[in-house]
Amino acid sequence: MSSQLDQQCIDTIRFLAVDMVQKADSGHPGLPLGAAPMAYVLWDRYLKHNPANPHWADRDRFVLSAGHGSALLYALLFLSGYGLTLDDLRQFRQWGSKTPGHPERGLTPGVEVTTGPLGQGFGNAVGMAIAEAQLAAGYNRDTYKPFDHYTYVLASDGDLMEGVASEAASLAGHLKLGRLIVFYDDNRVTLAGATDVTFSENRVQRFQAYGWHTVAVNDGNDLASIDLALSQARREVARPSLISVRTHIGFGSPLQDSYKAHGSPLGEDNVRKTKEKLGWPLQPDFLVPNEVLSHMRKQAMRGHEQEDDWARMMKEYQEHYPELWRELDTRLRDQLPEGWDADIPTFAPDETGLATRESSGKVMNALAPRLPALAGGSADLDPSTKTALSKFGDFRPPRTGEAGRRELVVEHGDYTGRNIHFGVREHAMGAIVNGLAAHGGFLPYGATFLTFSDYMRPPIRLAALMGLHVVHVFTHDSLALGEDGPTHQPVEHLACLRAIPGAIVIRPADANETAVAWKLAVETRDRPVLLALSRQKLPTFDRSRYASAEGLRRGAYVLADPPTGRPALILIASGSEVRLIVEAAKRLGEEGIAVRCVSMPSHELFEALPQDERDKVLPPSTGARLVVEMGIAQGWEKYIGPRGAMLGVNRFGASAPGETVAREYGFTVERVCAAARALLA
Repeated sequence: MSSQLDQQCIDTIRFLAVDMVQKADSGHPGLPLGAAPMAYVLWDRYLKHNPANPHWADRDRFVLSAGHGSALLYALLFLSGYGLTLDDLRQFRQWGSKTPGHPERGLTPGVEVTTGPLGQGFGNAVGMAIAEAQLAAGYNRDTYKPFDHYTYVLASDGDLMEGVASEAASLAGHLKLGRLIVFYDDNRVTLAGATDVTFSENRVQRFQAYGWHTVAVNDGNDLASIDLALSQARREVARPSLISVRTHIGFGSPLQDSYKAHGSPLGEDNVRKTKEKLGWPLQPDFLVPNEVLSHMRKQAMRGHEQEDDWARMMKEYQEHYPELWRELDTRLRDQLPEGWDADIPTFAPDETGLATRESSGKVMNALAPRLPALAGGSADLDPSTKTALSKFGDFRPPRTGEAGRRELVVEHGDYTGRNIHFGVREHAMGAIVNGLAAHGGFLPYGATFLTFSDYMRPPIRLAALMGLHVVHVFTHDSLALGEDGPTHQPVEHLACLRAIPGAIVIRPADANETAVAWKLAVETRDRPVLLALSRQKLPTFDRSRYASAEGLRRGAYVLADPPTGRPALILIASGSEVRLIVEAAKRLGEEGIAVRCVSMPSHELFEALPQDERDKVLPPSTGARLVVEMGIAQGWEKYIGPRGAMLGVNRFGASAPGETVAREYGFTVERVCAAARALLA
């Protein structure tokens, strides 16, 4: 049974959300009306957090995967004391407000991740649960537990329909992530209609098949049953938990159980009828009874005390484990350890060279011992992407003792491993990597073939939107991968990734550019870095004859200039095609044509330079420019200029040995020279 105060708190949450949506004349009132009771039980009785410090490392994480229900979250944040005001709630969905239409990380205190694209928050939460498990296994000692928190999710029918949630749930069950608890808001209605139109499988049984602990609550207003289910889920530490709560969208309103309550304001008349039915005063809008605010703000004091206890424990931890503490403190402050790059290799000149995927693997394994935060894996492609950290074990489910109690695991089981096997789950991998970064304490990476970045665009876009420090290693970056054919040969993918605002795409030309690319990826703090790497071997340039690979940091740099005179022609390329323009420049030079070679591994880094610095690389007075890249021309126009041209690809690839495909598509020194001469004719 619920007390009168409990019910007041729940209705306050409900009607703050309803009033927000009604005032904005935009939003989603249905979910807050139905889901407020379960959210209240969690936030009032269980959630460990300190509103005075939303970044406390050992806080519980709450992810509103159903981001369309943002008004519910803003009501909770306001009532809990996260610094939002009633005026902020009144500015819901307005220009410049702290309460946008869907929650945005970094904008609103207490929002862990940006959600709205359904299923993404679910995947993020799996990443957060992996983060907690790995950090706890690596740093908890005896009675000292720097990491002892849960990850909670509120997910909708739409979240569970999305494939990314299925991928992530499957992996979470396999990994036995017992500190992950998902509330499923089973209201059986989506934006367009009832779920029986599209969604008829037994969701609870599906999660049981994934290896999850499940509990069903038949009445979303039954606080005692919700409380009991949550208590059971917290005790079940050997499996993630799904709490399926049968709710009613738009509860109490004339639109209850209708899709019309999902994504539109109730309307003034229906708001009045809803308040009357639930016994809520019609005026004023945005009513917050004093006793409700006082009760909810008590959590702020409780959370403050919890963090104080944790801080005292950490002081003792520092005294007992000083080396571990220093390492952990560096990770939590998102700083780089001293000498982190000391072992990165410099690659000697070599005509045969290495595939940049291979040099990347060597750099990663040089970084890993000095960079404990580096962790991640591939979508079942480690042998091909070369992204395994050879000395740091696999992140695997630990052996458990009696009743699945995690504390009985000998030496923390295998959660200490830094190699995460995502399986063939590219979409979930992207979302999970975002969750690792959002949790804190990690420099996470994911890896797959460049063509399969198509499966990952939503999480990559969200990483850029959130400003998350993640790295994605995309190998097999061109037609030259060969026999696998057009399904695996990227053509439009570089252009697609370069189009994402805030992301940095780097396509290095040789092993030393790859090393610099990894340095830059580690140093970059506020955005995702995407590396496009070759399958085929590329020569390692002799940097005593060519410019330093450090030029990569500028996005584009003059690799080589003619021995005398001003260049009549500029050849520009990225990645594996740089060797083509270098060889073509030699031949053209023998014909008396003065050629500048520009390596342009990153458009984004180049665009960040002042215009006068860019003009030094690509002088406006030199209009004869030829771009060479195995991809579509989109995005290159500004560098090609009105008098330039591009040797690119405007159709899909073909299955044949890589050298054959490259030759048949015109990527030869002879073709580059012919195109260059045509520009000068």
